[in-house]
Amino acid sequence: MLRRRDSCRSREKTRGRPFFFPSGITKRVFSGKTVTGLFATFSIFFVFLIFIFVFTQSIPVFTNIGVTNFILNHKWLPTAHPPSFGIAPMILGSLLVTSLALAVSVPLALFGAIYISEIASSKVRDLLKTTVEVLSAIPSVVYGFFGLVVLVPFIQRFFGLPTGQTALTAGLVLAFMILPTMLSIIEDSLRAVPNEYREASFALGATKWETIKNAVIPAASSGIVGGVLLGLGRAIGETIAVMMLSGGAAVIPTSIFSPVRTMPATIAIEMGEVSFGSLHYSALFGIGLVLFAITFAVNFIANWIISRKVRRVAR
Repeated sequence: MLRRRDSCRSREKTRGRPFFFPSGITKRVFSGKTVTGLFATFSIFFVFLIFIFVFTQSIPVFTNIGVTNFILNHKWLPTAHPPSFGIAPMILGSLLVTSLALAVSVPLALFGAIYISEIASSKVRDLLKTTVEVLSAIPSVVYGFFGLVVLVPFIQRFFGLPTGQTALTAGLVLAFMILPTMLSIIEDSLRAVPNEYREASFALGATKWETIKNAVIPAASSGIVGGVLLGLGRAIGETIAVMMLSGGAAVIPTSIFSPVRTMPATIAIEMGEVSFGSLHYSALFGIGLVLFAITFAVNFIANWIISRKVRRVAR
């Protein structure tokens, strides 16, 4: 009887445990710290691997043309004789479209987040949150197709332009593409502000709007800045919708109604037509490297601003 009871206890102890590892080794190998550290290491390694690949593939264009000539030259004629590989029009086009998108989306995201977080009832808040989540799940090509069919003819007729595929058109569509991401992050930041901040402001006699302006928004400023910069990072790297709406002209833009071409659009349009190992092929990787550097700089500035805000609030 005692022998049978000991056998049952032994089976209970070993149930659900791998038979080939002692319990201590299993816990150490498959602990949460080890697994998450392993995945984080692989993520950093793959990002570093992609950077090394892009950098090595772009070396020929920098050694043959020069970094300054590649970035500041305003002529992109890769198939001419002799060819010219200046990407200044693409850099200015990307910055113009991104600036237009941010000029439209930042006020909408900020005031929309304030309404959802501070003013709307629970039913309206749930409805708007669901709508924002649906908008963020729509593929970019759908936004591009909608802009091509509806917005391009409207802008062409309304402003009397020869074509509706302009920087303004791409910027407007891009604004609504990045709006759900920015609005969700800003709204989460506002809702994360402790209620003690609001109660203290009301106790001092402040109104609802004064509380939002002077207590809630400053406390959530790090999240607001992070949401805006995350939207900027997504906007400058967007490809398909911008390629469909911006006109594709690799020239220096003179106004918001000029057709432009962005850096991601140039890579998407020309990568399938170049010869492997040619200078044109290397120039496209050079554009990718410049885009990578801009995105890295945006993320670095965002982290610096957020950490500075967090330290200031903690004091």
